[in-house]
Amino acid sequence: MRQSRNPDQIRPVSIDTCFNRYAEGSALIAFGHTRVLCTASVEDKQPAFLRGTDSGWVTAEYGMLPRATHTRGQREAAKGKQGGRTVEIQRLIGRSLRAVIDLDRLGPRCITVDCDVLQADGGTRTAAITGGWVALRLAVNQLLEDGELDTDPMLGQVAAISCGIVQGRVLVDLEYSEDSEAEMDANFVMTPEGGLIEVQATAEDKPIEWLQFMEMKQLADAAIRQLADLQREAVRRA
Repeated sequence: MRQSRNPDQIRPVSIDTCFNRYAEGSALIAFGHTRVLCTASVEDKQPAFLRGTDSGWVTAEYGMLPRATHTRGQREAAKGKQGGRTVEIQRLIGRSLRAVIDLDRLGPRCITVDCDVLQADGGTRTAAITGGWVALRLAVNQLLEDGELDTDPMLGQVAAISCGIVQGRVLVDLEYSEDSEAEMDANFVMTPEGGLIEVQATAEDKPIEWLQFMEMKQLADAAIRQLADLQREAVRRA
């Protein structure tokens, strides 16, 4: 449970770029003890539904290593299919990243952002979106540098953060111990300018007052701006 952080304070965040030597863009992002490796791979092909057009596509895949949590989990490949949570999260990541890129300017190619959770202590999906944008930005930068693109297709930044109500207090960036007993938990996907891309929110026990939800949104606004600064700095250092 939170002891050394204020309710409006995010965990220590680090973003190490170029972590993978083969991917066009990569970032290892840490939120406290949560660590996610994000790699962006560029392929000169389109999904079937875009063939015959000049539009590109950005998609995402998400997974957790077997020992990312306190006990070993079975690899989904061994089960023969992805779980519902995995599919829901990777669709969220894909939607979030597509919201800030012009797919027509990207051209007839696909960028896949793989988000692999190395260690989980809450907020893996929000870390994946935040780190995924850095990997995507670096991959696009490589296309521009190589002359594969004439115009930058990136429209802006996107980052994500969790908020919740725990023991009546509104908190930002929940770690697992807080998330597991939250009266409400929410994930905010936003631009640093305050643009809202997606919100996932659920009350666990009883309805939450609208004023409390707006307090969460205010904390998310401030956190997203901090994360955007860290994203820009990570890209600059790459």
